[in-house]
Amino acid sequence: MVKKDNPWETDLPPEPWETGETATQKMKVVSPFKIAQMNGSKNDFRFHAKLIFGALLLFWLASGFYQVQPSEQGVVLRFGKYVETTDAGLHYHLPYPIESVIKVNVTQERSINLGVTEASSSNKYMTNNRSSVALNSFTESHMLTGDENIVDINLTVVWKIKDAKDYLFNVKSPDVTVRVAAQSVLREIVGQSQMQPIITGDRGKVEEETKTELQKLMDDFGAGILIVRVKLQKADPPKQVVDAFNEVQRAKADQERFKNEAEAYRNEVLPKAKGEAVKRLQEAEAYKQAVINKAKGDAERFISVYKAYKEGKDVTSTRLYLETMEDVLSKSDTTLIDPSAKGSNVLPVLPIK
Repeated sequence: MVKKDNPWETDLPPEPWETGETATQKMKVVSPFKIAQMNGSKNDFRFHAKLIFGALLLFWLASGFYQVQPSEQGVVLRFGKYVETTDAGLHYHLPYPIESVIKVNVTQERSINLGVTEASSSNKYMTNNRSSVALNSFTESHMLTGDENIVDINLTVVWKIKDAKDYLFNVKSPDVTVRVAAQSVLREIVGQSQMQPIITGDRGKVEEETKTELQKLMDDFGAGILIVRVKLQKADPPKQVVDAFNEVQRAKADQERFKNEAEAYRNEVLPKAKGEAVKRLQEAEAYKQAVINKAKGDAERFISVYKAYKEGKDVTSTRLYLETMEDVLSKSDTTLIDPSAKGSNVLPVLPIK
């Protein structure tokens, strides 16, 4: 031990590696001012450390504020487990890693196309579903109708998210789910329909039924998906038989045209014939009534003359004679000259024949 000549000297032993002058310097006097300065430095360090820690804590707590846009829904997770769904506005959740939020756009319309090209459809399908079997020689657009014909259909399905929670947690691959479900529903509906209406103009019915059944299927899955619309882009016979099908369509068009022409001729001739028949019936009825009325009039006239004759035979006979002569003479060119008119200026004319 070193003898302490000064009360401020320390009696700390030197470290093993410290020898000579270094050890001697360590055992020199440490003044009270030096000790106070060292204590102040420690306090400053602790203060700054607390200040930094507090700032970091405030920053960490403030990181829990988040903004949800009007087109979004926020899904709050606590250690990866669903807690709640928040709508548009400013919200707060416990900072990461306790809680986190996933923002999902629920107004954006997404679409899938069925039967566009065999390569793109099959590659995308195989990428998302490794366990699926390889597609056969027909594309996904070739479907069998209820009358055992094959129709080539291109379908577009437009959908959007209606429930962010179900969309994130109930379905693993929403795009693949919608594609497979739409193809399944469409094949079922086409399989119950005739080929001709699908190709020539009854597409609206197929679209509406497909949308309804597909939405029902998505609801059963709990996918949180809303089917906005379904549109048939193409519905044609396969390329291999399109020429024969066109020939059949032309024949059916000619049949329909001839049928319409015959119907038009029938509609033109039949009313004329009916009108002519009605006209002749009316003329015959009028002639019938005229003959009957004339016969009745003659009979009544004869009866009246007969009654008059019975009451006054001479008068009636004279009247009948005069009426008969009047009728006969009115139709001849004979001229009668009263014999008492000899003194008149009448010039006798003798016919020269």
